[in-house]
Amino acid sequence: MDLQQIGVHHPKIKQLRSIQKNTAPNPKKLFIAEGLWAHNLLLNTDTHIDSFFWCPEAAYGNEAVKRSEEIAARAGRAYQISDKTLARISERDRPDGLISIAQLPLWDPIDVRFDRSALVMVADGMEIPGNLGTLVRTLDACNADCLVLTNRRTRLTHPKVFRASQGMILTMPVVEFDQPEDAVAWLQRNSFDVYLADANNAKNYRNYRYADRRTAFVLGSERYGIPKPWYEAGCESVSVPMLGSADSLNVSISAAVLLFEARAQKDHW
Repeated sequence: MDLQQIGVHHPKIKQLRSIQKNTAPNPKKLFIAEGLWAHNLLLNTDTHIDSFFWCPEAAYGNEAVKRSEEIAARAGRAYQISDKTLARISERDRPDGLISIAQLPLWDPIDVRFDRSALVMVADGMEIPGNLGTLVRTLDACNADCLVLTNRRTRLTHPKVFRASQGMILTMPVVEFDQPEDAVAWLQRNSFDVYLADANNAKNYRNYRYADRRTAFVLGSERYGIPKPWYEAGCESVSVPMLGSADSLNVSISAAVLLFEARAQKDHW
């Protein structure tokens, strides 16, 4: 490929670094994809690729070379970089010479449609990127309809979100609301039964009926729990019984237990 050779002082390299470090506004939800696995996902999901950076010296096999040609043809811009430049910008040990600026899908709550047995998870104030990515991966695994975010404390474009989700952040619809009250109103308009994952004064999660109705579970932040507006909305509380000495589960594990119970009921497992 005959690509323009650029170095670390090029504006596009500076943009890539600012996205990595989250040092500038990112309204288009641009993120950084590195390596063969990530670029295969970009191709398979038809993700928009803003810019592609190719380092032939760092390629470890013919597949990387083939993917570089396909990605370059899809990208808005494509450049060649040196091994030294790649080492300066990559956050992986062996990115196969492939690194791109790509864009997460942009979802509008108005555009998300639900059937009569929809399944949704709300994450209010979640702070740890790995937990958020794992939650997205779990939602995909149980064929949930979407993730709802309120009081977001971690960026969706964080590299750990992409990795922990196994790339499912590219396919799982994610809608955001600034205030919990807005999310409550949206769920009510869409006729959801809303359950708060809370260990205090809550019923066993298996005591509720989720089949043939729309179901939404709400998770709070890892430190502060679920905000008051959710309780003021009159939502039911559910808990996973703790049979040992620990008083709670990791937030993503709790989500998996709740989501798969609801899916089992809805699909009559």
